[in-house]
Amino acid sequence: MDKKQFKQFLTENIMILDGATGTELQKLGLPKGECPEKWVLEHPDTLVEIQTNYIKSGSNAILSCTFGGNSTKLNEFGLGDKTVEINKKLAALSKNIAGPNCLVAGDIAPTGLLIEPFGSLAFDAAVDIYKEQIRGLLEGRVDFFFIETMLDIQEARAALLAVKESCDLPVCVSMTFDNNMRTLTGTDPVTALIILQSLGADAVGCNCSVGPDGMLDIISAMKPYARVPILAKPNAGMPKLVDNKTVFDMGAEEFGSYGPKFIEVGANILGGCCGTSPDYIAQISEKTKALKPSPNIQSKFSAVTSSKKTVFIGDNNPLVIVGERINPTGKKKLQQDLILGNTLEVRRLATEQVDKGAGILDVNVGMPGIDEKETMLKVVNLLSNMVDLPLCIDSSSPDVIEAALRLYPGRALINSISAEKIKIEKLLPIAAKYGAMFVILPLSDDGVPKTAIQRCRLVEDIYDIAQKYGYTKSDIVVDGLVMTVSVDENAALETLEVIEWCSRTFGCNTIVGLSNVSFGLPERNWINSAFLAMGICKGLSMAIANPSSDMVSNLKFACDVLIKHDKSANNYIKHFAENNPDKKNKEHNIQKSPAQMPIEERIFEAVVKGNSEEIITFIDEALNNGKSPSEIVDNSLIPGINKVGHLYDSKEYFLPQLIKGAEVMKKAFSHLEPLLYTGESYTNKSKVILATVKGDIHDIGKNIVCLMLRNYGFDVYDLGKDVSTELIISKAQELNADIIGLSALMTTTMVEMKNVINAAKQAGLQAKFMIGGAVIDENYAIEIGADGYSKDAYEAVKLAQKLTST
Repeated sequence: MDKKQFKQFLTENIMILDGATGTELQKLGLPKGECPEKWVLEHPDTLVEIQTNYIKSGSNAILSCTFGGNSTKLNEFGLGDKTVEINKKLAALSKNIAGPNCLVAGDIAPTGLLIEPFGSLAFDAAVDIYKEQIRGLLEGRVDFFFIETMLDIQEARAALLAVKESCDLPVCVSMTFDNNMRTLTGTDPVTALIILQSLGADAVGCNCSVGPDGMLDIISAMKPYARVPILAKPNAGMPKLVDNKTVFDMGAEEFGSYGPKFIEVGANILGGCCGTSPDYIAQISEKTKALKPSPNIQSKFSAVTSSKKTVFIGDNNPLVIVGERINPTGKKKLQQDLILGNTLEVRRLATEQVDKGAGILDVNVGMPGIDEKETMLKVVNLLSNMVDLPLCIDSSSPDVIEAALRLYPGRALINSISAEKIKIEKLLPIAAKYGAMFVILPLSDDGVPKTAIQRCRLVEDIYDIAQKYGYTKSDIVVDGLVMTVSVDENAALETLEVIEWCSRTFGCNTIVGLSNVSFGLPERNWINSAFLAMGICKGLSMAIANPSSDMVSNLKFACDVLIKHDKSANNYIKHFAENNPDKKNKEHNIQKSPAQMPIEERIFEAVVKGNSEEIITFIDEALNNGKSPSEIVDNSLIPGINKVGHLYDSKEYFLPQLIKGAEVMKKAFSHLEPLLYTGESYTNKSKVILATVKGDIHDIGKNIVCLMLRNYGFDVYDLGKDVSTELIISKAQELNADIIGLSALMTTTMVEMKNVINAAKQAGLQAKFMIGGAVIDENYAIEIGADGYSKDAYEAVKLAQKLTST
């Protein structure tokens, strides 16, 4: 099935997927802790029975049994070198089962590792891991690909690019969201959709996460922005333990009743996740067999994103200020830092522009004496973790732009693509591959056209070529190309004519670099602000400017109100409430620059901001000033990591910021540790054993809990994953452990937690038990006799502190 056929099918039909193959395999004898892929190849009749039943129940597409088929997962069973072979055989097995009337999707799932810029696995290494699995699935003749249960948008991007770079088959991508409608790394449904459909996914949606009721909200949020079909694969409600078996609280008939509701809110592809047997698929198939998919809402929108935030451009949205300050031109401090490989000035400029109201940050690191590509990647990596704002990638080098777009975990804006032959030939394919928006710069190999008419013709020429790569007018922004009025008095008027033509006639968004217009003139802010107001009247969508200019910033908010782009003047009121003169004067009297802050505050801020570059310098300065190691820990480091935890708790921070803060804390403790234990006592040496229970090989959440507990002074013994009850009890007895922490991600392994707790009681252990994992909740903890449940790493720290204080 090619992409065109796939799209046509989903325009006319609802695609019904299968359900929870893993739990069905358990029913037929798959042992806990066994590699499912290997076991199925040794017992092929089990998969034949399961998938045949799903097809009889109404599935017109089944997933290959390759959820754990990437080499990272297979390596855990010593099978990594057989990745291609295993995937080929499993895909071929499902193809034989499916026959001519059912499709087979090559199933791709997480590696269990965090990908850069959020984790340590290099992005291209992740792409290569997936390419190896994809090669086997292609050899097994799958019809399309299904990337599922993705907790991290960057890993979803890696898998999607791996498919795109391997073949032209259709690919669906399904994310997993928590009850707050965010992924593990902080991506909301709309942002995930925009990133993935721009990158080339043929369908996007959600699986696992929650039951049908909660998933309806996720699909409803996505649909208005969907340019591709939407998929939904919910759980059968929530898991419960009944007679020492995991069951779900929603029956098949109730599950099926949600089918028409999903179609109504916009889903084109339906299936089931945890707990959904063939009976569940039969119900959803029966309830939707007479229904047709809803067409996509033909809403016109333009948007760029970070991994956590979408910024909409034009179309009655407020004017977007693109912060121009991360550019070494004329900035000696930034130049010096970039040459030395430091990012301290980048941090400062980014923070300042975010605080001043920028909507997007332009990133330009081009200057002599540095490796521009390496520096750009370093800055993109930093900012992707540090700020929520989308980035505008600004470079004259196509290679640098491509490297940045490949790594960037969002949908970026490229500044810019002109009609120059080398630019348009090299940059348009790059922009299209990574789904980036781009700025059209209306100049050619002949130079800058002086008149608006000539510029508008170039815009049409560039757009005609861009259309061949799938671009629409919503995906471009035209730079009016303002020149300085001190040299050409017609410069501003010609640019305003371009802006008006683009917005009123051609129908696209526009941008200008404000500072160009006033170059060489005194009191430039007046010229810049007046030109901004005139541009907004002509339909200007964006401005590249210094957001620290109060005149420009204030005028922007005022204009948004006057042209009805700020509903009820909410943004205007908020802006001036935060920036009124009395408040600013009071803050100015007490505000200190970082250099003026007491050293304790600088250490605290380094932890909160994830500033690993300066933490050791700050600690050494504090020690030289007579601060004791324990004072640094108690007065700066612990309050800092507590602040990170509070921000994470309030959803202002997400997993990447939590990890960065923990890493800074770890670095600081490593530096202080010899001093702490040779002359002083800083201990909270409660002993904690952590383990993923027998049969479960997922440990990313447990590893993060381990990192956080150690940074709070706990003495943590990490036993790893797939750990037997006997080993846990033996180690707890040996260490006289205060807490035993158990993790499980799968409904089939969560019952092992109760076995461990029962065994501990029989052995007379006094240790407290805390549990966690995607399938666990507070009720389950009470049910099995655990002392507490934590939903994430920071909650685990608070729970451990509570359990050891009683």
